[in-house]
Amino acid sequence: MQKILKIVLVVVICITVGYFSGMETRESITTWYPTLVKPIFNPPNWIFGPVWTVLYIMMGIAAGLVWTSGSDEQTIKKALGFFAIQLGLNALWSFLFFGLHNPLLALTEIILLWLLIFETYNVFKKIDKTAGLLLLPYLAWVSFATILNGSIWWLNR
Repeated sequence: MQKILKIVLVVVICITVGYFSGMETRESITTWYPTLVKPIFNPPNWIFGPVWTVLYIMMGIAAGLVWTSGSDEQTIKKALGFFAIQLGLNALWSFLFFGLHNPLLALTEIILLWLLIFETYNVFKKIDKTAGLLLLPYLAWVSFATILNGSIWWLNR
């Protein structure tokens, strides 16, 4: 039962971070964002909420599995440290892109975010294979988001 509670706690933390990131996005999505030139592969706005919700749940489960893995405390602290940093960078991206309306700064930051997600994945998969696998859709989505962010910057510079 304690394992399930820890996993649920991390899922709630991830969804909460996502909720507050979404608050930064909500206003700009109807005011500033529509004024940008976007590439033809830009998804419709409605898809981002459901995708991010699923990703935050998967991220939380992954971190919860690592937290409850039974690995040595130092290894778990390192892994969850990477996780916390990338989660913070995840939230920062919304502020940079939608809050500051700065696609170039957001692009620079999302590249750093991608690198930290990749490192988190590498550390997680050594502790718990399932935890690592749960991060792969997140890594794929942020890869797509990086290309999208770069394209938006390029088209609006």
